[in-house]
Amino acid sequence: MKHNIKSIRPFIGAKDYDLSRSFYRDLGFTEVVLSSNMSVFKSGEFAFYLQDYYLQDWVDNTMVFLEVDDVNRYWDELSALNLTAKYKDAKLVPIRTYDWGKECFIHDPSGILWHIGEFSL
Repeated sequence: MKHNIKSIRPFIGAKDYDLSRSFYRDLGFTEVVLSSNMSVFKSGEFAFYLQDYYLQDWVDNTMVFLEVDDVNRYWDELSALNLTAKYKDAKLVPIRTYDWGKECFIHDPSGILWHIGEFSL
């Protein structure tokens, strides 16, 4: 089977939709409002959908891996945003190094876990 994939866009939920929209705009994503309860957030050719929908079991088990070219630079820029002061439920976990590369972590205001990683292999 031949694939000509153009993109892959996960759907994630939001406990407080407007708060999550603000959080992702602060992270540098560009928001395109699709309807009153859904937006697509883009960075270059990459995107994800944010829904005004929350189911705790679903959100608590949602993880997104974002590969970047320089996780150290990303961490420095992320830390400078001071997101945990602005968003009380947001969490940042510093860079960890593994045999495959390194990553840091972001929990958005709803609890979605983002792995921000750089592969060394």
